Amino acid sequence: MPGINLTRVEASERAAIITTREYAVDLDLTQGEETFRSVTVARFDAKAGASTFIDLIAPAVHSIKLNGVDLDPASVYHDSRIALENLAEHNELEVVADCAYMHTGEGLHRFVDPADGLTYLYSQFEVPDSRRVFTVFEQPDLKASFTFTVKTPESWTVFSNSPTPTPVAEQAGTHTFYFAPTRPLSSYVTAIVAGPYVGATDTYVAGDGRQVELGTYCRRSLAEHMDSEEILNLTKAGFEYFEQLFGTAYPFEKYDQIFVPEFNAGAMENASCVTHRDDYIFRSRPIEALVERRAVTILHELAHMWFGDMVTMKWWNDLWLNESFAEYTSTLAVAEATRWSDAWTTFQTIEKGWAYNQDQLSSTHPVAAEIKDLHDVEVNFDGITYAKGASVLAALVGYVGRDKFFAGIKNYLAAHAYANAEFDDLLRELEATSGRDLSTWARLWLQEAGVTTLRPRLEVDEQGIITSFVLDQEIPAGSPASLRPHRVAIGGYSMDANGKLERSTRIEIDVDGASTVVSELVGSPRPDVILINDDDLTYAKVRLDEASADFALKHITAFTASLPRSIALASAWDMVRDAEISAIQFLPAALEALSVETHSSVVRGLIAKVATVVGLYLPPAQRLEYIEHAARALAQLAQEAAPGSDTQLQLAKAAAAHALTGEQIERVVGWFDGSAPLEGLVVDQDLRWELLISLVAAGRFGEAEIAAEAERDVTTTGRERASEARCALPSPQAKAQAWEKLVTDASIPNETLAKSLRGFLNVTRHPQLLAPFVEAYGQIVEQVWGSRTFHMAESILAGIFPLPAVGLDDVDAQGVLEQWLQTHTDSPAALQRIVRENLDDVKRVLGAQAVA
Repeated sequence: MPGINLTRVEASERAAIITTREYAVDLDLTQGEETFRSVTVARFDAKAGASTFIDLIAPAVHSIKLNGVDLDPASVYHDSRIALENLAEHNELEVVADCAYMHTGEGLHRFVDPADGLTYLYSQFEVPDSRRVFTVFEQPDLKASFTFTVKTPESWTVFSNSPTPTPVAEQAGTHTFYFAPTRPLSSYVTAIVAGPYVGATDTYVAGDGRQVELGTYCRRSLAEHMDSEEILNLTKAGFEYFEQLFGTAYPFEKYDQIFVPEFNAGAMENASCVTHRDDYIFRSRPIEALVERRAVTILHELAHMWFGDMVTMKWWNDLWLNESFAEYTSTLAVAEATRWSDAWTTFQTIEKGWAYNQDQLSSTHPVAAEIKDLHDVEVNFDGITYAKGASVLAALVGYVGRDKFFAGIKNYLAAHAYANAEFDDLLRELEATSGRDLSTWARLWLQEAGVTTLRPRLEVDEQGIITSFVLDQEIPAGSPASLRPHRVAIGGYSMDANGKLERSTRIEIDVDGASTVVSELVGSPRPDVILINDDDLTYAKVRLDEASADFALKHITAFTASLPRSIALASAWDMVRDAEISAIQFLPAALEALSVETHSSVVRGLIAKVATVVGLYLPPAQRLEYIEHAARALAQLAQEAAPGSDTQLQLAKAAAAHALTGEQIERVVGWFDGSAPLEGLVVDQDLRWELLISLVAAGRFGEAEIAAEAERDVTTTGRERASEARCALPSPQAKAQAWEKLVTDASIPNETLAKSLRGFLNVTRHPQLLAPFVEAYGQIVEQVWGSRTFHMAESILAGIFPLPAVGLDDVDAQGVLEQWLQTHTDSPAALQRIVRENLDDVKRVLGAQAVA
C-alpha cells in the first residue's frame, strides 16, 4: 500500500490528548546523495499518563529520547509511527534519524540538473509528507512553531518559512542556516528549499506599514529565462488586491516564490515560501493561456497565505474550502487586477469543464466531502474540490452580496488567525453579515454531489412570437444531485444585417424546483439563439432548444464575443459526451470556431476537444478519415492565422499532432528543419520537441532523430521530452518496452514519468498498438499500487490505461475493469476509485462512439 494511512478518528483522538507547542528541526544536507540526517526536538503538552504516537518515515532511526529517557527504536518505531507511552503533562521528544531523499515530488525531493550538474532540493509536504523529513504529529489541527536549522554545502542558499538568515561557516566547505521560529503553522505548509538557487528581490509595503521582502528564484540554468519583473509586479498587485479584499494585512514576514524542477502540481502554498513548478519559467515562447495560468497560480497561492496558512482547516474534509476559496479569489484578482480581464471566460472554458467532467464520474462526491483518512483526501485534489467549489462560492457571493461576503471573510480571518477552523465557523460569519440562513443552501450545494441540467421548453407562433417558455431543471440519470436554486441569465442572440450574432435581450431569473415559468420572454420575438446560463452565472449543465443549438453550431463564427460562443460550444460538447448528438456534428463547429477565436484558453480548449473527437469519440474505423480532415483544416487555419500570433502557434502544434498523409507529414518536417517554414512561426527548442514527437508518433522520425535532439538539448526538459518521444514510437516493440519500464521501473523521476505516459498513449493514428495492454492492465494494478508512493501509483494507474484502444474489435476494456472491481472489493477505496474512473471513461467513450 503506498504510504501509511491515518484515519480521521485517530487524528481526533490524538488531538484530544496532546497540544503541540514547538519543534526544533536540525537537518544536515551534506551526508550524501541518498539520505540526510534529521534531528527533531518536539515539545508538547499531554494528558498525564496518556499514550499516543508521532509520525516519521525514515530508513534508519538512530535514537529516540522521551523526557530524558532513551527508548529502543526497534521496540517503539513501526509502520511510520513512534509509540509514546505514559506521557507527562509537559513533554520533550528527541529523535535522530536518517531520512531519504525522494525523486517522486514528495517529502524532500532531490534533483541534479543535467545542464550543469548542480543539485537542488525542495520539500513538498501536502498531504502527509513532512514526516519524510522530520518527526511530527502529521495532522493540520496540531499547529506549532517550527525552528529550522539547516546545514548545506557552502555554495547553497536555503529558503524556509522564516526569512533566510546569514549562514554561519562552522565547518570547512559547509554553511549552517539558523532560522528564527515561525508563527504557529500546520506541518504541511512548512518548507525547506535548498540549493544554488538564484533570483531577484523587491519589497511591498503592507497595509499595516510593514516592509515585506519579496523574492523570486529558480535554478541557475533557467535564470536567463526568468521574467522576474513581471512575476514580482504581479505579486505586488496581488498583495494590494487581497489586503483590500480581505480587510486584513499580509500575515507573515516575507514572501519567497521558488520555481523548482519536477514538481507534481502547479504550486504549493507553503507559508511565505511558495514553490512553483519551473515549467512556469518559459525558456521558449509560451502560449498566452499558459502565461495566464501562471498568473492565476501565483495569485492562488498568495490567497492561501490568509485562507489556508494563517487560518487552517481542522481536518481535510475542509480541503475544498481552502482550494475553492483560493481558486475563486485568484480568478477574481486576475480579472480585476491584471491584464487578463476576461479571466472568467478562461474559468468557464477550462476550470468549469474540469468540474463538470469530474462531477459526472461514479466517484463524484460533495464539495464538502467526508474524508475518513489520508487516502480519501489524496484522491480529492480534483475538479470538484477546486473548480466546482469555486463555482459554488461565486454563486454564494451573488446570493449574499459581495460586500457582505467579504465582510464575513474579514471577521472569519480575525476570529481564527493562526489557528484552525471549520466551514461552520465561516458559515456563521457569513450568516451574521448577510442576515441570511445559509443552512439549506449549504446542504444543496456543498453536501450533495452531482450536477443538474437546465433545459428550455418553448412554443412559438407562426409570426415567430414566443407564446410560452419554461425552464426545466432535471436530475441526469444516475446523478446523486437534488434540484437546486439557481440564479440564471437567459440571453437572446439575433443575427444582424452584417451577419453578426449580437445579444438582443437578456433577463435574469431565479430557478428553483423542477420547472420555472419564464414569463418575461412570452410575447417577444424569438431570437435566433436562446442561450441558457448566459454570462455563466450558475453551475449546471445546460441544453439549448433544438432550433437554437442548430443555428448556433451552423453560425458559430457569428458570435462577436468569446464567452457566449464558448457557452454554446460547451453545451454542444456536453451533448456529445452524453451521447445525445454525434461527435461528427460537433467537429465542424469546433474547427469553424478556431477560425475566429483569439482567446488563448478557449483556443486551447477547442483544440483539446478536437483531439478527443478524432482520438476517442469516433469509432476506430472512422478515425483516419477525420484525423486527415482535422489535420488539413488545422494546417489551413495555421497558415491563415496572423503570423507570429498565439493562435498560429497553437494551431501549428495541433496540425503537427494530427498530421497523417505524406503531404501533411512533410509539411511538419519543413517546419521542423526550416526547409519550408511557416511565416511567423519561430521554431524554438520547445516547439522543436513538439514537432519531433509528432513526427515520431507519425512514424516519420525514429531513434536517430530523438537521440540527436536529446544531445542538442542537454537539460531536464530535453531528458523528459526524449523519454516521451521514445514512448511514442509507433511499433509493438516500442510500446511493449515502454509499458514494461513504466510499470516496473520505480527509479523514473515523477515528471519524466508524466511525459512518458503521455508518449505511450500518443497513438491517435495507430490505436491498435495499445490493444494488448487492455488485458494486461488488470494484471498490474495491485503490483503498481503496492510498490509506489501514492502519487506515483495514481499517476501510473490513471495515466497508463489504454483508452484509445476502446472500440477496437476483440478489445473488452469494460469487461476487464468490471472484472477487476468485482474481484477486488476489499482493495483500498482510493485504488478502487482510480479503476472506477477508468471504467467511467470507457463507458463514455463507448457511448459517444455508438452515436457517431
